[in-house]
Amino acid sequence: MPTKIKQQEVLPAATAESAADSIYIKGARVHNLKNVNVSIPRNKLIVVTGVSGSGKSSLTMNTLYAEGQRRYAESLSSYARQFLMRMNKPDVDYIKGICPAIAIEQKVVTRTPRSTVGSMTELYDYLRLLFARIGKTYSPISGQLVKKHEVADVVDAITKMKTGTKLLIGVPFLHHAKREAKEELNILLQKGFSRLYAPAKEGPGQLLRIEELLEATRPAVPEGAYVLIDRMVVKDFNEDDKHRIADSIQTAFYESEGHVYLELDGKKWLHFSNRFELDGMQFEEPVPNLFSFNNPFGACPTCEGFGQVLGIDADLVMPDKRLSVFENAIAPWRGEKMGEYKEALIKASRKFNFPIHKPIAELTDEQYDLLWTGNEHFYGINEFFKMVEQNLYKVQYRVLQSRYRGRTVCPTCHGARLRQEALYIKISGKSIADLVNIPVSDLHTWFDALKLNEYDQQVGKRILLEVHHRIKTLLDVGLGYLTLNRLANTLSGGESQRIQLTRSLGSNLTNSLYILDEPSIGLHARDTARLIHVLKELRDLGNTVVVVEHDDLMMQEADYIIDMGPLASHLGGEVIFAGNYQQILKDKKSLTGKYLSGQLSIDPPQHLRKWKRSITIEGARQHNLKNITAQFPLGVFTVVSGVSGSGKTTLVKQILYPALMKLKGEFTDRVGRYKALTGDLDSITSVEMVDQNPIGKSSRSNPVTYIKAYDEIRDLYARQPMSKMRGFQPKHFSFNVDGGRCDTCKGEGEVIVEMQFLADVHLTCESCGGKRFKEEVLEVTYKGKNIYDVLDMGVDDAIDFFKDEKDVVNKIRPLSDVGLGYVKLGQSSDTLSGGEAQRVKLASFLGKGRAQGSILFIFDEPTTGLHFHDIKKLLASFNALIEQGHSILVIEHNLDVIRSADWVLDLGPEGGEGGGNLLYAGVPEGLKKVKESYTGKYL
Repeated sequence: MPTKIKQQEVLPAATAESAADSIYIKGARVHNLKNVNVSIPRNKLIVVTGVSGSGKSSLTMNTLYAEGQRRYAESLSSYARQFLMRMNKPDVDYIKGICPAIAIEQKVVTRTPRSTVGSMTELYDYLRLLFARIGKTYSPISGQLVKKHEVADVVDAITKMKTGTKLLIGVPFLHHAKREAKEELNILLQKGFSRLYAPAKEGPGQLLRIEELLEATRPAVPEGAYVLIDRMVVKDFNEDDKHRIADSIQTAFYESEGHVYLELDGKKWLHFSNRFELDGMQFEEPVPNLFSFNNPFGACPTCEGFGQVLGIDADLVMPDKRLSVFENAIAPWRGEKMGEYKEALIKASRKFNFPIHKPIAELTDEQYDLLWTGNEHFYGINEFFKMVEQNLYKVQYRVLQSRYRGRTVCPTCHGARLRQEALYIKISGKSIADLVNIPVSDLHTWFDALKLNEYDQQVGKRILLEVHHRIKTLLDVGLGYLTLNRLANTLSGGESQRIQLTRSLGSNLTNSLYILDEPSIGLHARDTARLIHVLKELRDLGNTVVVVEHDDLMMQEADYIIDMGPLASHLGGEVIFAGNYQQILKDKKSLTGKYLSGQLSIDPPQHLRKWKRSITIEGARQHNLKNITAQFPLGVFTVVSGVSGSGKTTLVKQILYPALMKLKGEFTDRVGRYKALTGDLDSITSVEMVDQNPIGKSSRSNPVTYIKAYDEIRDLYARQPMSKMRGFQPKHFSFNVDGGRCDTCKGEGEVIVEMQFLADVHLTCESCGGKRFKEEVLEVTYKGKNIYDVLDMGVDDAIDFFKDEKDVVNKIRPLSDVGLGYVKLGQSSDTLSGGEAQRVKLASFLGKGRAQGSILFIFDEPTTGLHFHDIKKLLASFNALIEQGHSILVIEHNLDVIRSADWVLDLGPEGGEGGGNLLYAGVPEGLKKVKESYTGKYL
């Protein structure tokens, strides 16, 4: 039972004055929090900071957000609650004044190839609706607008005619194949029609009575006759007249399956149709699903809405773009037999001035396309593969085709993902595919210039409001260089988090609690200022915005700062400071305050290392890179910097890394477009990409097994006297193999009960009480601690505990060196943050020492989730790796890391199309003088 709060209970001083305007947390004990009491002012921008593992996420996500969510779930009916995950109550005495909570976490969103920037921001859904409601369909044959006439359109046309006009309403006489003319006429008579009308070439036509026609044995109906529906003289019609006309038109549409003809004064004919067709083509009526590539109705039938199909891959056909046609650039034409195609092209080349000695990389677009399409003088590559396809019954041709197959752009929709009918529908001359392929910044300009008629303006008003709002937010968070068609799984973590932010801002909620986990990840200092502006907008709507953040700019702009600490794990979990920026600068206890005020700092190195060896990428032009040549020094600490979207990831992760991996004979992703890779390639033995992906997906994986230190600990326990008496070997102290582990839970420590449509329930194992091992194994102790106690120890405690065992200490010390001294040895890998997982990988390399040769380490934003204090430790680890003879290359925005580098490559100046140039390469100090560089300005 929750304890009842007495009315007269006095809140702590910090909250007493503004109890009504704050969220008050009392007695939070989640994870490492030590019975924390804290007051969070409402409708303010609050930054929660502190070293890694100090309890920031425990306080914000696991206490505040979890309780906000749980209270919302409690308000639903028990029927609705059974479909929600079971929400456990956080370990806290009470929380007062909490509002509905929304969390925007750091998780990298979807890996599915269907998800795009447009679908994630919901912008695409609004565009679909806009095109379905105000889009106009144009015939691809004549370019004319396709219209469908309603009854009202025809009535309007008639009432606007000149008074006195003689009018005749008719529909074509339809003669069904299986019926006699007599039968057709009888049916018409039964329906109440009495006359046919046969138009004449000259002058008025002739009226024929159906009854008179039926008197003949075989009635002769004139060619091109009409069934007369109604006739009248145009006058100033009253309401009754209009009703009569509408009825006649309705009947006419029904009888003729969609066509009505009006004859005026026996001369002129008007045609109306309520069928959506023109130029002999039937068109689809615009509905939202027609524009959805995730719906079978709208998706392109060839690629099923993926935009790509399995076809002939250009990169496999011409793998080395530095070669010319003469030097065998076209791989399938290299052999003796297939070489005839190459010879034919070389012989014919002078007839149409084709440069056979020019590298493929330097051909113009027209010349490159010509290689594929061919002309009257030679067969192109497409024609060659058609020939291969016709000969697939021969095994050598099947092998040949499989060698060059890969993912290529869909030939039917050309990557638009939609069926052809959807692309005939346009607004102001643009189809939906045109709009999703232009950068958001250009889309903004297009919508601003959009002119609509009054009707469309009324219909689209609400939709356009949402579209404008979301586009503006995307621009504000620095993502104007993205296109809506960009795949979600090609975005960086920071980009995907800011896209989630756009979606939340689009909802325009007020009086809510927003909790953001490091939204400035992957953001250049220039864009952080824009992001702060967006967060303040969110606050000004009347929301409480809580941000877990280490960025000093964010702290300066915050209304309130909460500093957790003093250190990590069991040494943290307390509120060290709560107040504003000016107050934290003077606070004696706050580690953050000391770094902000300059008492403590991350000092750049005294001496920069000199380098002799390097690797050079020449002519990089993948995505937005503008044919740049970049030199990466070896044996030193190199940083690649630049604003978001300037091409850093493309250069390092999509060109340099896969190119080196391919060179070393390793399996890798496709290499981006570049001309040549040169330099001291033999001086590095291997390349390691140390990213923030989890170190293990299973609950069994943990830091101590990952860095191979658990083997030493198991050996130590197997050497204890009790183990020798009982015959225990090292395997008995493993929770991964049978022997010493608990047989009930198989060493997991918990039993999972599957609940079908409810969330699975995790229960502590009854046999071992969650200790993972059998009773007799737990009786073996070293210095009074059993194997379970050791797994439950923090790294720093373990170093102290095992001080007499040098082998064990040497194995686990690297974890402490990279700033993970607070992590428990047996902590499950899936509970580590991205930054922590990255540092565990770093520790495993530090532990191996010089045995591995010379490695090039590539890090993608390693400072994610790191406090100033942790960055200092990280830089020390980098230096330790360089001392061991390795090279370090880092993609980074953090200014302290850039200052500490030996060499900097700065890309820019902008993101997207405005980026992709190498602005500077040299020592960090020189970057300050580069005028175009935003990094230089902030340094």
